[in-house]
Amino acid sequence: MAIAKAERLMNLALCLLGTRRPLSKRELRGSIEAYLEAGSDDAFNRMFERDKDDLRELGLVIETVENLDGDTGYLARRDRNRLPPITLDAEEAAALGLAAKVWQQARLAGAASGALQKLRAAGMPEAEDAYEVHSALEPRIPVHEAAFEPLMLACRDRRPVTFDYRKANAARPEQRQVEPWTLECWRGHWYLAGWDRERGAERVFRLSRITGRVRSRAGAFTAEVPDVVTVRETVESWAGETATRTARIRLRTGAGYPLRSRALSVRELGDGWDELEIPYGHGLDAWLVEFGPDVVVQEPADLRADVVDRLRAVAKD
Repeated sequence: MAIAKAERLMNLALCLLGTRRPLSKRELRGSIEAYLEAGSDDAFNRMFERDKDDLRELGLVIETVENLDGDTGYLARRDRNRLPPITLDAEEAAALGLAAKVWQQARLAGAASGALQKLRAAGMPEAEDAYEVHSALEPRIPVHEAAFEPLMLACRDRRPVTFDYRKANAARPEQRQVEPWTLECWRGHWYLAGWDRERGAERVFRLSRITGRVRSRAGAFTAEVPDVVTVRETVESWAGETATRTARIRLRTGAGYPLRSRALSVRELGDGWDELEIPYGHGLDAWLVEFGPDVVVQEPADLRADVVDRLRAVAKD
């Protein structure tokens, strides 16, 4: 069965690449034997849509064109499916190898490994892995959230999505309708940046707070997608990277090392507690809650109130 599907996908790809005009479903069904053997129109339509999605997942750029009669046709232009010659020096090859290692435990592991194999087959130089020879530390980007893969595909294909999202200070999740822009990893957590349709504004969502399934929706984006650098800065700001003030907290001795690494000053208080001055930006309250009873906010008062509200919401849940 696997061979039959691979043959069917290859035949569909050849048809789409070999045509100079868009081919309708009817024409494609008449050209591929496996489609002719489909028991019904519904069975063929399901098979064709799956095959089309699989080819796009493999990297084939398939265009959908509607003619004057309203019929939909498909083709894959050769100029859009041909990469220019790739030449990499040893340092660039080493950087790609390191990037593939970073994704080794994530859902992109297969894609990263496959890309390296293709580049090496095309003549990419083998680079000595300095991390493997000289270091016991290996970089990793863990991805445990079920929402990661469907959101990654939605960002790539520019498809709106809906999902249930539970804010840190809320007892119940709310449904969100989002036009996804990009996924960013910050401090080991994944965030989605996009356009919230109901709120009519740019928003950032932490993937670990998405509950249930992520569902794709038909239709085009209604908001302009900003430059990727701008989106990354937005994620950092919402996640707490951009600091405009400072906060004073008490931290249990021997705990909270991520907080200690960002501290502007540390003072021993005795009785198992230290006092830290840390940068205070958007999202700091959510981060402090993660340390539970090891952290006590002293000032400012608004940060202390936000942390207390979040802890009460968690306690009620």
